[in-house]
Amino acid sequence: MNLGFVGLGAMGRPMALHLIKAGHAMTVYARRADSTAPLAAAGARVAKSPAEVAAASDVMFSLVTASADSEAVAIGKNGFIEGARAGSVVIDMATISPLVTRHIAVTLEAKGIEHIDAPVSGGPTGAQNATLAIMAGGKSAVFERVKPLFECLGKMILYMGEHGAGQVTKACNQLALTITAQAAAEAIALAASSGLDPARVHEAMMGGFAASRVMDLFGKRMVERNFGTGIDTRLYHKDLGIALELAQEAGLPLPAGAIVKQQINALMGAGEGNADFSVLIRALERAAGQRGGD
Repeated sequence: MNLGFVGLGAMGRPMALHLIKAGHAMTVYARRADSTAPLAAAGARVAKSPAEVAAASDVMFSLVTASADSEAVAIGKNGFIEGARAGSVVIDMATISPLVTRHIAVTLEAKGIEHIDAPVSGGPTGAQNATLAIMAGGKSAVFERVKPLFECLGKMILYMGEHGAGQVTKACNQLALTITAQAAAEAIALAASSGLDPARVHEAMMGGFAASRVMDLFGKRMVERNFGTGIDTRLYHKDLGIALELAQEAGLPLPAGAIVKQQINALMGAGEGNADFSVLIRALERAAGQRGGD
């Protein structure tokens, strides 16, 4: 199959490489030329715009940062819509607003172009190991058509419903993740404040009902003060904002989510938006005036 990929960051790059290794022809575009170099070395053709990617592709993937970025890549000037053929498919794997997702889908479908929203969970490690969880929304027949491509990228591939359903599912995932990370931060900060070894307390929690993947990954980074690797806090700020907007539209209170958003706002204000999300513990320490929050 002729594929295209736009968005060759820490996750998009290994995902595109997995698709090439599976035998698909690939055309890529990135604003920075150095982002395309590993793909070109693997045999991909480098295009000058998303529209040029679309002209060479049956299925186009995008994995950019924000709702406005996805909109620009798909339906903006020199976007997919200007080069794609009727019957081709745009797959948006970014985490963006479900409302924007539905607008993109409707705009593309007016031109005969199909659309699937398929945000992922698993981070850069999941992208590198092709073990992502993929949550898809759109027409079920189109999902089945592209499912073999998803199988090159992930282990859990679920069809969630119509356009935007994948994004709503991802918002729920991010809400649970961020609240659990806040709980891990509070528990580890409390252990340290009480004079205990946070590493030992973390080990004990991982042996009981408090254990989780979030406690394991983020809790370990909090204990080790390893805030330099992983997924930027600014991205969780965006994701939690999407969840809270959905809740507001539904008239549903999310008290824990609102509190975590305040903590993330504090981190953003402190210039820590580019640090790994485990830096969440610093917001607590800083509020308490502790040394660890420096």
